[in-house]
Amino acid sequence: MKGTFAEQVIKFNNNLHYRGKLPDDFMVMNPYLNNPETMEVMKEFYRKYYNDSNQRKFFLGINPSRHGSGVTGVPFTDTKRLESICGIKMTSAYTHEVSSVFVYDMIAEYGGAEEFYRDVYINSPFPLAIVRKSKSGWINANYYDDKALFAAVKDFMIDSLKKHLSLNLDSSEIFVMGKKNADFISKINNEANLFEKMTVLEHPRYIQQYKSKEKQLYIDKYILALKK
Repeated sequence: MKGTFAEQVIKFNNNLHYRGKLPDDFMVMNPYLNNPETMEVMKEFYRKYYNDSNQRKFFLGINPSRHGSGVTGVPFTDTKRLESICGIKMTSAYTHEVSSVFVYDMIAEYGGAEEFYRDVYINSPFPLAIVRKSKSGWINANYYDDKALFAAVKDFMIDSLKKHLSLNLDSSEIFVMGKKNADFISKINNEANLFEKMTVLEHPRYIQQYKSKEKQLYIDKYILALKK
């Protein structure tokens, strides 16, 4: 007996460690090791919405940001929406994350958090936050920002995706947020043969920053892709 979807995700997150090498100036942040409360709110979230063994659609971001799931341990969920929409309060941190705004506006139109999370599981091909050293300090980085970085993390990403797909996710079609992200996931899929079809959607951060006036069109696009 594998246990519920929730318990399998919790086990995955509990065992999440990146031990590989990284190019100079890059660092991986593991929110579950950095803050004990992150582990607790993550468990509460999954036990609330994933306490079953249903098959779900798989949504893929890039990698967590420092202010989103890099704090809460819940993909595309900052502390504001974790509390106001999911009803889970985090006392050790307070974050606002741009992508989270779009995702939860889309979730509201889908039918709310319970309905959305009953149908969809969100994570990232690289499920930990990556930061890069800059003149002003550490800043968010994407796994594909640097060729050497991608080469270093690729095997870890393939292993992570295989573990996610084993959670009873539908591998006939996966949904990828971000066009550049999709290019790299396509490369990985050609090598590892993980899923059949990929539907590419604009990344929430891109929509919020550059296409906010057309936000409703993108919300509709997401929902149409999921409910077709």
